[in-house]
Amino acid sequence: MGAGFVGILSVELHFPEAGSLKGKRKYVQSAKAQLQNRFGASVAEVDFHELWQRSRLTLSCVAREQREAARLLDEAERYLHGQEFELVRAEREIFTLD
Repeated sequence: MGAGFVGILSVELHFPEAGSLKGKRKYVQSAKAQLQNRFGASVAEVDFHELWQRSRLTLSCVAREQREAARLLDEAERYLHGQEFELVRAEREIFTLD
């Protein structure tokens, strides 16, 4: 019996239009909700809480097969690239407990 795979994607985002923490929060909350709804991801803002125009989000997805976890991370990254903010950096890992 397999343990499945966990994909983790950590992204750094830049919000050039955000002029306040409230403005940034609008973008972050929207991105988190879309990642959760579209990809079934668990998402947390993990860094740059005090900066207006930067954020680091980390998301995780669970799948039965490695290629499915990779596909979910690919699609999540592609989604973030297509938004009105900038995806500055993305790092990913896929793990299994086997």
